[in-house]
Amino acid sequence: METDEARQRIHDLLVTGDNRLKQGVAAAKIRQSYEQALAVAREHGLEDSIRPLVEIRLADLERLAGGSPPPDPPAA
Repeated sequence: METDEARQRIHDLLVTGDNRLKQGVAAAKIRQSYEQALAVAREHGLEDSIRPLVEIRLADLERLAGGSPPPDPPAA
């Protein structure tokens, strides 16, 4: 996998995790997406730039896991 392909895969995994979070999917599935993104970054020497993004998302996930589910979207 080339660096550009790796960047796209990382992006896709982060967006997948974000979407799962918004949809109220199980925390384990969300965490899996973020950790896969970090693993791809590590394999391609991009960990230093991706790790902070993943750490923020994992911290938010932990914070939300202890609280209530995401609020309902506003009425149209």
